[in-house]
Amino acid sequence: MHLYFSIDNIMNNFTFWSPTKFVFGRDTESRTGSLVKEFGGTKALIVYGGGSVVKSGLLDRVRKSLDEAGVEWEELGGICPNPTDDRVYEGIGLVRNTGIDFLLAVGGGSVIDTAKGIACGVLYDGDFWDFYCGKKVVEKAMPVGVVLTIPAAGSEGSGNSVITKKDGLIKLSLRTESALRPRFSVMNPELTFTLPPYQTACGIVDMMAHIFERYFSNTEGCETTDRVAEGLLTAIMNEAHKVFADPRDYEARANIMWSSTLAHNGLCGTGREEDWASHFMEHELSAIYGVAHGAGLAVVNPAWMSYVSRTNPAKVAQFAVRVMGVIPEYRPEREIAEEGIKRLKEFYRGIGMPVALGELGIENPDIARLVEKLHEHKGNPIGGYVKLTPADTEEIYKLML
Repeated sequence: MHLYFSIDNIMNNFTFWSPTKFVFGRDTESRTGSLVKEFGGTKALIVYGGGSVVKSGLLDRVRKSLDEAGVEWEELGGICPNPTDDRVYEGIGLVRNTGIDFLLAVGGGSVIDTAKGIACGVLYDGDFWDFYCGKKVVEKAMPVGVVLTIPAAGSEGSGNSVITKKDGLIKLSLRTESALRPRFSVMNPELTFTLPPYQTACGIVDMMAHIFERYFSNTEGCETTDRVAEGLLTAIMNEAHKVFADPRDYEARANIMWSSTLAHNGLCGTGREEDWASHFMEHELSAIYGVAHGAGLAVVNPAWMSYVSRTNPAKVAQFAVRVMGVIPEYRPEREIAEEGIKRLKEFYRGIGMPVALGELGIENPDIARLVEKLHEHKGNPIGGYVKLTPADTEEIYKLML
């Protein structure tokens, strides 16, 4: 039996709080030092990833800005995609031993999420993982600032973080209303000009998925929030074509970057119950098989939509009509929904994304293990739009084949 909750035909009460100071535009990374100082930092830990921030000269420009503002700094580099707990522990030790009072993430979601893990762990006497596995609630954290280089995760404007525990390959998300929202985020679209096409595409899928998790809801009476979500999805898809036609199109890159933030700062979820089953299912894929998060979501999202449309097609059909341009023609909602899903998969393929597990390089997935770990970590059932049991999620993983 497939269960989903019927919610009263009213917008839910909500609190929307997004205090991050966004500094957007060309050359804004030159203001990093003064921003750290503005928010009380005197000694910063620069957290960054691979070689791109070094090769591009961005890291040097950030260091120079800190020096000019009189802010001391230390570094924690080499953060990898799907960030792991060992680097968070390393950062916590470094902060405690050097008198650092501010965390500065220079990079994308993995770097930002690592900085957030450090931020909550430093001020806690126990294991920071207690926050991620739900044993403890984050009440206080060190301040975090961001210089964004990869628009995708939306972590530059949210209180969320995702970390993988290497022992057991457990990938869990942490959500906070305020404690882990960055104090500021520097966003220069020019920093994204040289992103590889695959990374750009993964980011586009990721930000769309953040909207989907909020948009697919049974809460009615949220027309304004629906239209915000639909407008963002439309803009992302339109600008994506421009970015791939000309990777140095500033206007397109700027719109993609800002969309990433608006997709995940909570705006698209105001007034309604959210879902998140697709993200939970993808977290198991990327934890076990090491795939890029956005690429995994390109496989998960259409399969999830197709499955839930069997019992609850209304919102997927609305998405098909309003975003994917499907003409209803008095057809059944499920048929409309499936046409929209087909067009979404065509869009993903058009930007170089996979839509099946084999295209991800996962030829023989251990579906039993994926399902077991999923519900072990996230409970039974999962999701909001349709409540999914292990039997349901097994079928969805099979649809990904």
